[in-house]
Amino acid sequence: MKVREIMSTNFISIKPSATYEEVYKILIENDISGAPVVAENENIVGIVSEKDLFRVLFPFYTSYYNNPELYVDYEERENKVDEIKNHKVELFMSRDFVKISPDDPVLRAGALMLAKNVSRLPVVENGKLVGMIWRRDIYKTILNNKLGKEN
Repeated sequence: MKVREIMSTNFISIKPSATYEEVYKILIENDISGAPVVAENENIVGIVSEKDLFRVLFPFYTSYYNNPELYVDYEERENKVDEIKNHKVELFMSRDFVKISPDDPVLRAGALMLAKNVSRLPVVENGKLVGMIWRRDIYKTILNNKLGKEN
């Protein structure tokens, strides 16, 4: 079975100019944990997830190492949201992401997800984002095909 057969072509994408606050609202309102970041030319430039939003609240290692006293008041760290709410997604999205072709086998997508510890992969053809595939889609499809279960 090929990725093309189960990928979704109906998905939420985010523009690189979206702010932290806008990304948060998109994820919450659409009940999704992440989305591709897509430029005007339909090229994918990154992936943003709840993990990326959460990670921004914590310091980079070098910052923590140089000034640990700034990071031990966790209640004060919550106020960082006020500082970062207008940061553009292109500052904190994951740029190093795995992608897959629509003609790749479905289980190759699953193997990549396990190896890279991700739950979604962008499906790219001729440099353009044409779909998304989620771990749950693979799981349900394989089990439905092999165990004869209904969706």
